[in-house]
Amino acid sequence: AELLFVTDFSSLCSSLCCQCGVPIPPNPANMCVGCLRAQVDITEGIPKQGTLHFCKQCERYLQPPGTWIQCTLESRELLALCLKKIKASLSKVRLIDAGFIWTEPHSKRLKLKLTVQKEVINGAVLQQVFVVEYIIQSQMCEDCHRIEAKDFWKAVVQVRQKTPHKKTFYYLEQLILKHRLHQNTLRIKEIHDGLDFYYSSKQQAQKMVDFLQCTVPSRSKSSQRLISHDIHSNVYNYKSTFSVEIVPICKDNVVCLSPKLAQSLGNMSQICVCIRVTSTIHLIDPSTLQIAEIDGNTYWRHPFNSLFHPKQLEEFIIMDINRVQEKKKSAGAGARSKKHTLAEAWVQKTSELNTDHQYFCCTHLGHILNPGDLVLGFDLANCNLNDEFANKMNPHSIPDVVLIKKSYDRTKRQRRRNWKLKELERDREGTDTDDERQYQEFLEDLEEDEAIRKNVNIYRNADVPVESDTDDDGPPRISLAEMLEDLHISQDATGGEGANMMT
Repeated sequence: AELLFVTDFSSLCSSLCCQCGVPIPPNPANMCVGCLRAQVDITEGIPKQGTLHFCKQCERYLQPPGTWIQCTLESRELLALCLKKIKASLSKVRLIDAGFIWTEPHSKRLKLKLTVQKEVINGAVLQQVFVVEYIIQSQMCEDCHRIEAKDFWKAVVQVRQKTPHKKTFYYLEQLILKHRLHQNTLRIKEIHDGLDFYYSSKQQAQKMVDFLQCTVPSRSKSSQRLISHDIHSNVYNYKSTFSVEIVPICKDNVVCLSPKLAQSLGNMSQICVCIRVTSTIHLIDPSTLQIAEIDGNTYWRHPFNSLFHPKQLEEFIIMDINRVQEKKKSAGAGARSKKHTLAEAWVQKTSELNTDHQYFCCTHLGHILNPGDLVLGFDLANCNLNDEFANKMNPHSIPDVVLIKKSYDRTKRQRRRNWKLKELERDREGTDTDDERQYQEFLEDLEEDEAIRKNVNIYRNADVPVESDTDDDGPPRISLAEMLEDLHISQDATGGEGANMMT
């Protein structure tokens, strides 16, 4: 009887659905869930299908009206992009939850599971789950259109250097790669005496010009050409050209300074050796170890040229060498290098070993040279110097030989080189054996100059086995601590990293 009483009591707390008559707990709509869903659809007006535009070239999605953004599969950015497509329709309901449903990575389909709530008849709140499917359509973005066209550009930066050697350009290429300034270029074209960088806007080209002026001694000038003019809106369309000229001095060049410039640098000798070119020209006097730095503005006020081309380097053998004490500084002398050692040497050309003709010279390479070593240098005693300042110098002030760097076996260096550099993707007019020789010389300069290596990203070459660095008599080498690991991340067509999608 108690059980019956309870059953009768529970029947008093329930009501019948006004549509189907099923007993239900009382609710404001006075209908069961099935009838309420049949009568009211809170997802009405919300599109169940949509379209996403995807650029295969740069792997970005279009965010209307004209912004392209980078998104990976099932990322928060991609979820936000999908919800913005139906944002206006979701304003009438309350979004509770949203997430992706797993689809094949190459199916060109994205399925979004949404949970929404809405107040319906007489204040009753109905919650519903539904799926929105997005179709990925391919569309090339404007930036990729410009890259494919190869002729659609608004600004070009023409970088030139009037030298037969490309050492400065190889160094500049590594700086551009390290600071990622090549990412906004539409096209990079390599020509005989320089590089051309094409951009879609004048601001990006100006940014490259500012970078060049901060990294290498140079000067620039700009011009623009009118392409079109809209007389109704008064809009002008220009193509801008920036011309950047780098000083025609490279590493290992022998230069002759003007008397006025040499005096302003601390009364150093007019005949100097360029040991490095960064944002300034680094010079050293091989007879006193006095060093000086010349920036771009100073160079263009007092220009000077290289006395020799790199192809005119001759090989000498050290017959005898004596380290000398540091000479007493003269009045007004500048700073001296502490990384070099002054020495006096007797040298002989390897092409004249069957003669008794030897040369005496002072050199700044006393810390690495020993009797019997091979060294590269320039012969000033038996050459015709066609230079404005050198022709006016006292012949006794011009050294017979200027030694530049120690000579090593290049084949052995290439075989033991366990590192590599990255290169810019550019259009080349054509490469020859001389370009390869110059590039190998640049790699050798990196091994010998630690100051230059600090500005360059050097990557480990896994194809070359690691050898011990105990060969003190061999050529300079780069330690493993200075190398970076070269990472390769493969991406699929939908912008992801090729991993399995989350469920």
